[in-house]
Parts: sequence; structure tokens; C-alpha cells
Amino acid sequence: MRYRNLLLFLVLAAVWGSAFVAIKAGLDLGFPPVLFAAVRYDVAGVLMLAYAAFVTDRPLPRGRAEWATVAVGATFLIAGYHSLLFVGEGFPEVTSAAAAVVVSLSPVLTTAFARVLLPDERLGVVGLVGMVLGLVGVAVIDPPDPTNLLGNLGLLLVFGAALAFAFGSVLTRRIDADLPIETMEAWSMVGGALLMHGLSAGLGESPAAMLAAVEAAPVDAIGSLAYLSLAASALGFLVYFDLLDRLGPVEINLVSYVAPVFAALVGFLLLSEVIDANTVAGFLVIVVGFVLVKREAIRAEWRRYARSTAESAD
Repeated sequence: MRYRNLLLFLVLAAVWGSAFVAIKAGLDLGFPPVLFAAVRYDVAGVLMLAYAAFVTDRPLPRGRAEWATVAVGATFLIAGYHSLLFVGEGFPEVTSAAAAVVVSLSPVLTTAFARVLLPDERLGVVGLVGMVLGLVGVAVIDPPDPTNLLGNLGLLLVFGAALAFAFGSVLTRRIDADLPIETMEAWSMVGGALLMHGLSAGLGESPAAMLAAVEAAPVDAIGSLAYLSLAASALGFLVYFDLLDRLGPVEINLVSYVAPVFAALVGFLLLSEVIDANTVAGFLVIVVGFVLVKREAIRAEWRRYARSTAESAD
């Protein structure tokens, strides 16, 4: 069982890490970023609705609180996060690995938002240091240049995506609706896709540009979209739900810190992206911040793991 969980964990990290490369590849082909994200979740949302109908006895949200949870998920976890991420990755200086590293800050930001918005949680001095280290890690990856603020815009948008995801995660916990996670994810994907289609139209993105990209390089274009919709979204969330049930939220959060490694490797192999020292250093600083913020949960998880290992040895 332990090796099965480890294998699935690595599969999830590989799939979600390489998703950053698939996004970059589609954007390089000329896909309009927000429309690209919307179409991805058109496909993934339908698949997840079918999955929710199959595995739960409540495939449709009920009541104000449950629909409010879906609205938060659609707005922040899907539309906000992916719109900012896809636009940010469209900047040439933002590599797949750099985007993945900045997104790995999400667990730290989630804890920080929780300390503010959830009254029963507090952030101590060590936790504050960890949060600050996480923010420093982002600055290390792309040092601010006061003379060229637009030069930092791409990574700032990716950071905004991490903020949107963290804020949405905490809001769903604050609402505390008794809604199966599969149903919540499925309807959030559908609602988020609709919001992104509206935003895409408002930005003046042209569906013709997406069709032109497909016609110019059909294998690469369809492959990028299919990978994001089927592998990163549908398959990825199936594995995520399975591991969340088996490992719990602390261990599954660690996927965020393995995914950048796969993003770097796949980006180097497929897109010839070079990983600079700043990206590596920023990643290490963010990991230290995560450990400080999550130190109590990590300590409890380690004790549980040690106890289960000792019991199995007996």
C-alpha cells in the first residue's frame, strides 16, 4: 500500500508539474490565454460532472451554502487562478519551472489567509517568519526592478494566481458546506469555465486565433489541450481525490513542492527552458517557509507515520 501511494504521488506530481509546460507550449502556439483555460475546463468540467454523478449520491449542490461554495470555487479556484496563471505564463521570461515554483507558495498563502479569516486559527511568530520567507522566495526568483516594473508583470500575475487559489481555498472552508469534494470540484470547473469565456470575450480574445493555432500545428495544439483537459485535470483530480483520502491534506500539499522538479525537467526536454540559479534558490526559500508555517502539522504527520511503521513492523 505504501508503494502504491508513493507511485500515485509521483504520478500526480509529474502530471501537474508537466501541466505548466503544456500551458507554455499552447501559449507559444498562439492560443489566447483565457480562452485556452476556458476550453480546458469545458472538457474537464463535463468529465468531472460525470465522475461526481458516478461516485457520490449528491451530484447536485443543494441550498445556499453549497451553491456559495461552488461560486467561490468557480470564481477563485478555477477562473481567477487559471486566468492569471495562463496570462502570466504567456510572458516570455516566465518559464514553466518558475511558474510552478511560485504556485508552490499556495499552501503557505492558504495558511496565512486562514489565520486572518478563520477566527480559531492564529499565526505565531515562527509562522509569520515562514510566510515572509515564502514571499522572499518569489522575489528571489524574479528580483524587482524599480526601473522596469513591467518586466516583473508575468511572474506577478502568476503570484496573483497563487493568491486567488489560496484565498478561495480558505473561503470554502469558512462557508463550511457539507458538499462532497467531487461535486464541488465538478460544478466549480463548469462555472469557472463559463466565467472565463465571459472574461475572454470581454478582453477581445478571438476564437479564430485558437482555430488558427490548431490548423497551423494540429498535433501540438490538440496535444497540449488534451493533456491539460484529460491528464492534468481529469486524471490528476482522480488521483488527487484518492490520495487526499489516503494521505490527508498535509502530505498531499507536498505535491506542490515536487511538481516544480517535473516542470523543470519537462520544460528543459521539450521547450529547451534553462533553469537559472534564482529559480532554484527561490524554490528552496519557499520550501523552508512552508516547513515553518506547517511545522506542527508536519510534526504530527511524522509521528503518525512513525507509529504506523512501528506497528506494521510488530
